[in-house]
Amino acid sequence: MNAPFFFGIPFDDFLAFAAAAAAFLVLLAIWHGLVVRDPFTARVRALEGRRDALRANLRVNRGHGTRSDLRESGIGLARRIVMRFNLIRGQHSERIALKLARAGKRSKDAVIVYLFCKLAMPFVLGGYAMLMLNLMDKDSLNPGIRALILCGGFIVGLYATDIYLSNATKKRVIKMRKGLPDALDLLVICAEAGLSLDAALTRVGREMANACPELSDEFSLASLELGFLPDRQKALNNLVERTTMAEIRSIVNSLMQTERYGTPLAQSLRVLSAEFRDDRIMRAEEKAAKLPATMTVPMILFILPSLFMVLGGPAAIQTIDTLSKL
Repeated sequence: MNAPFFFGIPFDDFLAFAAAAAAFLVLLAIWHGLVVRDPFTARVRALEGRRDALRANLRVNRGHGTRSDLRESGIGLARRIVMRFNLIRGQHSERIALKLARAGKRSKDAVIVYLFCKLAMPFVLGGYAMLMLNLMDKDSLNPGIRALILCGGFIVGLYATDIYLSNATKKRVIKMRKGLPDALDLLVICAEAGLSLDAALTRVGREMANACPELSDEFSLASLELGFLPDRQKALNNLVERTTMAEIRSIVNSLMQTERYGTPLAQSLRVLSAEFRDDRIMRAEEKAAKLPATMTVPMILFILPSLFMVLGGPAAIQTIDTLSKL
């Protein structure tokens, strides 16, 4: 008697492979949960790299020039491929860098990694789809379905990188919006204590490192740019472009007004903080109001059938027994 097959593989071999993969995933999950990570070192390194880049830009503006650093590293192959296909272009690379900054990716090789993933992912997912189709029984799918699966894997690969960046940006904005009222309260305290704008942003970034690392990075980077860029308004506008939040735009407008006209900063920031807290409460109330409508479909699909079975099951069984005796 022939052994059963699963996706063109003997069932015993497939079961052994699945058990090995499950054990590996369990060990990986345990390791991921037990390893203690220190995110502060990576954030400090990123801010230092940004500071060095700002210094290099200032040297270029003053006419001293800079030395390009193309040393081979772990992504040397990706760099060569991107350069070979001439994927880095002036304005286009700047837009990509801004998109990556909004997602929290600010390393010096972030653009290279993005362009390489954008180029490689269609072939990777297309090859994976082809491999899975070859492992399956060739007679189970007609050629049209096979071609559709291959095209689907290639198309998903085209948009996978952008979808990942979009989701990362949305999650980052949500986290920053939650921590913004507390950061604004700290900024008000620093302004009332007599600290300058640079020192206040630096202190708020340090204090918010545990509560909201994303907002801490943005404020720390803004304080660095305020100290290095010749135009302070440009540094504040960069903060708005990196975050794309209406709340940050309101704060930046208040800061610009303070820088230009010398108006009191603490009072305007206190008003903004109260408004942001009211907005957060309104968003929570809006989610609570949407909850009954959101729970309607799960109740109909999962709760009501079980309730009908519990309430009507015994009566139905008794009715069937009574009718069977007639």
